[in-house]
Amino acid sequence: MKKALILNAINPNIGGVLIKGEKGTAKSTAARALAQLLPERDVIDGCIYGCDPHDKRGLCQECQAKYPDFNIKKAKMRVVELPISATEDKVRNILYVDEVNLLNDHIVDVLLDAAAMGMNFVEREGVSYAHPASFILIGTMNPEEGELRPQLLDRFGLCVDIEGIHDAETRVEVIERRKDYEQDPEAFVHEWQPQDDELKDRIVAAKELVSDVVVPKDMLLMIAQICIDMAVDGHRADITMMKTASTIAAYNGRTEVNEEDVREAAVLVLSHRMRRTPFSDQQMNKEKMEQSIQKSQEEKKNQ
Repeated sequence: MKKALILNAINPNIGGVLIKGEKGTAKSTAARALAQLLPERDVIDGCIYGCDPHDKRGLCQECQAKYPDFNIKKAKMRVVELPISATEDKVRNILYVDEVNLLNDHIVDVLLDAAAMGMNFVEREGVSYAHPASFILIGTMNPEEGELRPQLLDRFGLCVDIEGIHDAETRVEVIERRKDYEQDPEAFVHEWQPQDDELKDRIVAAKELVSDVVVPKDMLLMIAQICIDMAVDGHRADITMMKTASTIAAYNGRTEVNEEDVREAAVLVLSHRMRRTPFSDQQMNKEKMEQSIQKSQEEKKNQ
């Protein structure tokens, strides 16, 4: 779960993450904590959409009209939760949707469209308006309360399934950390600040590196072979796996995708995209994935 969130922080083009799990497993806590790890960003002072002053093509109509006559300020990333205003305050932040499976399918579709295109289009009652809407979409859900349609599942870049911890000593550590935080929040934050700063620096470095990452042809063939063998529909899985593998490489300080990056990306990208019969297990078939990797390796040797 944490890796999927970090990868989206590095590369929002991955397409967000859906976190599935039972209640009380810190899904919301993890999503809200992500904002503290992201660097401040430049925004146009006074713009309700938080327009990026360095992206002329992505400016809202008001900012385009006064370009380049505006002031620039720094702004922290924030977690914005639904329900929120339809036209304000949801851009270039983290859009967190709890119990996304209980939302109207049309609303989820609109959110996914905006996240994918980086723009929100308003068309109603004779009004036509577009504004930038670049955000990291995080959805959480409890599968016991119902599933999302496969068409919507496919639109989330990554998906992770989590469950409660079953090791007694680790559960005790969770209890003790929670107690320490409640007794003195400032001291608790101070204690873990070095680790937060280290991770923040790593994310910033990866954001700068990810555009330089190269995906060799044999790795692309491996990605395609895995998607074919795992029987996923369409080509979105292939493209998302390529982006995710590239981001994993950047996170590890490398500029070339390797087999391990593809293997790790596949687990995050494919679990919610595989065809399945009713009541079947949604867990990733890792043995089948390894067979696909071996097949692509053998084909490379025979070329």
